Amino acid sequence: MLEISQAKQIKDYKIEIIFNNNKKGIVDLKNIIFNDHREIFKELKVLNKFKKFKIEFDTLTWENGLDLAPEFLYDLLQNDKSK
Repeated sequence: MLEISQAKQIKDYKIEIIFNNNKKGIVDLKNIIFNDHREIFKELKVLNKFKKFKIEFDTLTWENGLDLAPEFLYDLLQNDKSK
């Protein structure tokens, strides 16, 4: 089962993530936060609110109830064409 072991904000909407399989990388969530029009993403456009994530239940969660599955974040790293 894929889990997030560590996560820290690097800059703006970029978070460095380390998974329990030792895969490590930086995900840039800016496009997701700004292009997903669901209500839960709107308040995270404010950077100070976005920064308040934590690891809970082995994934990233925010105070407004948003959580992003570790598999989703892992796929973002795998599909990042800039690396």
